[in-house]
Amino acid sequence: MHSLVTIADLEKEKILSLLASAARFEAQPNRKTLDGRVVATLFFEPSTRTRLSFETAANRLGARVIGFSDAATSSSSKGESLKDTIMMVSNYADIIVMRHHLEGAARYASEVSPVPIINAGDGANQHPSQTMLDLYSIQKTQGTLDDLDICLVGDLKYGRTVHSLIMAMRHFHPHFHFVAPTELAMPAEHKLYCREHGIDYDEHTELSQQLIDNSDIIYMTRVQRERFTDLMEYERVKNVYVLRAEQLRHTRDNLRILHPLPRVGEIAYDVDDCPQAYYFQQAKNGLFVRQALICDCLDVES
Repeated sequence: MHSLVTIADLEKEKILSLLASAARFEAQPNRKTLDGRVVATLFFEPSTRTRLSFETAANRLGARVIGFSDAATSSSSKGESLKDTIMMVSNYADIIVMRHHLEGAARYASEVSPVPIINAGDGANQHPSQTMLDLYSIQKTQGTLDDLDICLVGDLKYGRTVHSLIMAMRHFHPHFHFVAPTELAMPAEHKLYCREHGIDYDEHTELSQQLIDNSDIIYMTRVQRERFTDLMEYERVKNVYVLRAEQLRHTRDNLRILHPLPRVGEIAYDVDDCPQAYYFQQAKNGLFVRQALICDCLDVES
């Protein structure tokens, strides 16, 4: 058994194997593979899609689910340390799915826990299960993961989903377009990662029509108010990019628009009816991917 803390730990063959497993779960999601097992979901930070899809994945596999969706209802509100919480919950569960607001919390939890940890997001750092469902969505819609033009738009500074996606795509020769206001530009360490791994990228402050028309994937992100200490800065950048249906008239036929959700205005509602919109299907894909991840971390045949 093993933990999943960062997408950087997964080599190309492992990623492709997990995507193949997710496809098998999509074909047959209801199984009793984990009958008698217990999955704990510890969400120290709010979540809807990630928590519900992990819990649904566990339920469809026949496991029982325990945990909390609000740290205020746990003993951490009384001052209990993360180590003590993990050690306590590991007495009751076979695997722990954890979201935490502190970067590095998942790594620390994996080092002290006697049961596997799946990182469901740690601050602005990593979100590997989201990345795997992003890869699954890209593969399903494009027929490949190789040699794609991918446009990452919005909050590239705090957006853990785009940071993880860059690491995962290192195996597949993408060309990235980083589109963000200066205040939310891709951090230097992630651009250095691209250079060290031979990943092509360029940077833009405008989501131009040319970029939209020449992309295979447009990955929109929301500007995350909860990451800002200066609310005036948030107000300046929150609505910089809004994708509208009228901008999608001359795109490539294979273009698909992804978003980790929730959206707050960066994708207009008229886009929902366009064939390029894929973000709701993307969220659904998370169920099958998370089934594959839970089974893999428990070393259970899928």
